[in-house]
Parts: sequence; C-alpha cells; structure tokens
Amino acid sequence: MTEETPGFAQEPEVPDEAAQDAKSTSSDDAVKSAGSGSEKESAPAGEAGEIDEELQSQIAGDAALTAQLDQSRTALHERTQDLQRLQAEFQNYRRRVERDRKAVKEIAVANLLTELLPVLDDIGRARDHGELVGGFKSVAESLETVVAKMGLLQFGKEGEPFDPTVHEALMHSYSPDVEETTCVQILQPGYRIGDRTIRVARVGVAEPQPGASPQSQTDDEATGKADEDSADPDEG
Repeated sequence: MTEETPGFAQEPEVPDEAAQDAKSTSSDDAVKSAGSGSEKESAPAGEAGEIDEELQSQIAGDAALTAQLDQSRTALHERTQDLQRLQAEFQNYRRRVERDRKAVKEIAVANLLTELLPVLDDIGRARDHGELVGGFKSVAESLETVVAKMGLLQFGKEGEPFDPTVHEALMHSYSPDVEETTCVQILQPGYRIGDRTIRVARVGVAEPQPGASPQSQTDDEATGKADEDSADPDEG
C-alpha cells in the first residue's frame, strides 16, 4: 500500500509527453525500417532487369556485327573471284597478243624474203657461171648472210629422194642407177623459214628403169659370181 501524505489528495497518473514522443518515434522508425527493407528487396530485382536488357542489347549488337562480317566475307570472296577471273582473262589476252604478234612478224619476214628470192637465184646462177667476183661477190655474200640470220634456209640437193611436198618435178627420166624416184638435177633451190616452206625446189627426177635392176644389185651379183669362180679351183 502506498503511503499517503497527510493533507494532500492523490492525483491520477498522466502519461509523460516525452514517453509518447519516444513511442511515436520508435513506431516511425519501425515503419521506415520496414519501408527501407522493402526497397532493398525491390532493388535487386530492378538491377537484374537492367542487366538482362543490357545483355540482350549486347547479344543483338553481336548478331548485327556477325551479319555484317558475313556480308563482308561474302563480298570479299566475290571480289576475289572477279579479280582472279579478270587476271586469267588478261593472261589469255597477253598470250593471244603475243601469238598474233609473232605470227604477223613471221608473215612480214616471209613476204620480204619471198621478194628477195629472185635476187638470190641470180646470185646462185652467177656463182655457178663463175661471175661472182669483186665487189658484187661481197655484196652477194652479205645479202646471203642477212637472209640466213632472218631464218631463211635453202634446201634441195642432187641425190635426195623426191618428196612431192617440198619438190616440184619439172623433168622426168629413167635411170638404172636409182632404186627410187630421186632428184638428179636441181633447177631451182627451195627455201623455208622454220617449218614453213615459202618456195618448193624445182628439180629433175629419175625413176628406176622398168625391167632393169639397179646398178648396185648388178655389182653385187657380179661380185658373187667372181667369188664363186675363185672358189672353184680350190675345190678341184
């Protein structure tokens, strides 16, 4: 029991304002702490969403760059093929030009030398008759040297087999001294440049005489008979 002070009446207890303020403050702090907790819980979710968006944008950018790279590679491959095709065409063009140039040169040289053939024929006839002397001989030999350097070759000699592709028979005869059709006289020599014949040789030919054996076979038979005759006395 409480002691009562004599002479004073007991008054009811009144809540202290400071205590009420403390309670209100503590309740506000609890609300704030609860609010901050909810904010902290919602913050990671927002950051995760932002990370997903950045990742998706980065993936989209990488895909765009990959597509551009593929397009660049395709374009580079096409340009490389075009360049290789152009290079091959240019090489073929150069070969054609070089071949045509060489052919034109050979034709020009052949035409020039063809015009000089009558002069060479005159020089040959003068040499055969002993008229190639003095300064004319020097000029003739110089001309023959020049045409030889240009590739002109003379062909056609007595005793060689007749070839209708390079010989033209102007005279024909029979002879027991040949076994096949043979050039026995060169009326006009032939000329060629490389493998190209610019004039055939005009010749006189001789064929084996019908019904007659060649002279070589006759000589062989005579030699055989002589050997037999020389062997008979030994046997006796």
